[in-house]
Amino acid sequence: MGLIGHRVLARLLPPRRQRVSTRTVKSPMSRYSTRHDDGRPDTSRTVTGPDISVLEPREPHPQLPVISRDDRNTALTHRPRHRILGLLEENPARLWRPRDIASHFGDITMGTMHRQLSRWAETGLIHKLGPGLYPATAWTPTPPA
Repeated sequence: MGLIGHRVLARLLPPRRQRVSTRTVKSPMSRYSTRHDDGRPDTSRTVTGPDISVLEPREPHPQLPVISRDDRNTALTHRPRHRILGLLEENPARLWRPRDIASHFGDITMGTMHRQLSRWAETGLIHKLGPGLYPATAWTPTPPA
């Protein structure tokens, strides 16, 4: 390292203080609206130490199988279609996610679950209300009588 490098390293600036408040646009002709009250302070404050909150981990999803089993020789009532439709019809107002259904049975892969539910929704057997939301019947905010 040369003379310039040694002189630069000898005169480094001290570290900047941490920014606590959001930056604000100071121009009166700004195209941005004013900052809404979001709970953060409007002026800088001295940081004395971090606040640490420890969150309990969520319950992990059960492990799903890597491959689905071949159900062609299984009785009709034990095939995934009948088991899944039976589960959906038990509580028609509930919105099911593919992972919840696969976890409920434990022997269906996620790939198979997504394909089957999409195919059944396309044919009108079940309804798809949004990305990964399936009820058994047309969903209404109030449960059917």
